Amino acid sequence: MAIDSFNDVLAFVHVVREGSFTRAAAVVGVSPSALSHAISGLEKRLGVLLLTRTTRSVSPTEAGDRLFRSVAPRFEDIDSELAAVKEMRDKPAGTIRITSAEHAANSVLWPKLSRMAHEHPDIKIEVSVDYALSDIVAQRFDAGVRLGDQVAKDMIAVRIGPDLRIAVVGSPSYFAKRAKPKVPRDLLEHDCINLRLPTHGGLLPWDFAKDGQEMKFHVAGQWVFNSSSPIVRASLAGYGLGFVPEDLVLEHIAAKRLVRVLNDWCAPYPGYHLYYPNRRQSSRALAVIVDALRHRA
Repeated sequence: MAIDSFNDVLAFVHVVREGSFTRAAAVVGVSPSALSHAISGLEKRLGVLLLTRTTRSVSPTEAGDRLFRSVAPRFEDIDSELAAVKEMRDKPAGTIRITSAEHAANSVLWPKLSRMAHEHPDIKIEVSVDYALSDIVAQRFDAGVRLGDQVAKDMIAVRIGPDLRIAVVGSPSYFAKRAKPKVPRDLLEHDCINLRLPTHGGLLPWDFAKDGQEMKFHVAGQWVFNSSSPIVRASLAGYGLGFVPEDLVLEHIAAKRLVRVLNDWCAPYPGYHLYYPNRRQSSRALAVIVDALRHRA
């Protein structure tokens, strides 16, 4: 295939990925009309329509979708290998993009990577806070962070933090009006502050375990948030019980701003792991980040 055809296929990949000739043109560095002309030429050579164009959107046809799913990963592999070759210099360099939930970003990524960044100024780090369990390959992240039992089997996983525990907490003012729950089922009679999961759109069930007995409850209350920090704030304000990682509230518990309940029902669960596909093993910059994040008991 001629080099022009490779360029046209790459242009097609950018258009599908961006969903717009204008945005893709900005990425490629040409005009939208030139990009449209290149893809029209590709369609003419192939004898098949690749894109459905309207005044508002651009979307791949069945043939276009097949071509995109086939060639896009190959261009990503080429980008990865070029980046790896570029890194074969005196110092690791390049941008590493990581997707992570807010708690992991604050409690693990920032304290560890902020120290590493001083020693490796040529490594740029982009952290995208996201609860949606993103597909790191499709969204072109170099790595992601998930709990140990959520990592796909085809990924390389590196433990970056200890086991975690949940804390159920409420303010003294809340418990001045309500009896403390003694068993998880008592939560059904309490105001609970919920966390909505963007992965499925539902509310996070509250899980408990003790002496081999496991319980899971869907609780109710006035407030729902999509991250843990505002849950802590609402708990401090007396709006109900929060169900959050314990490191977020240990200081408040010690200062008696919050009261912990059902502690013996909150069992440890697998901590955070950094995961990435096999093809990113050759990146020296990623290797530095993995080593900086690796959990050492």
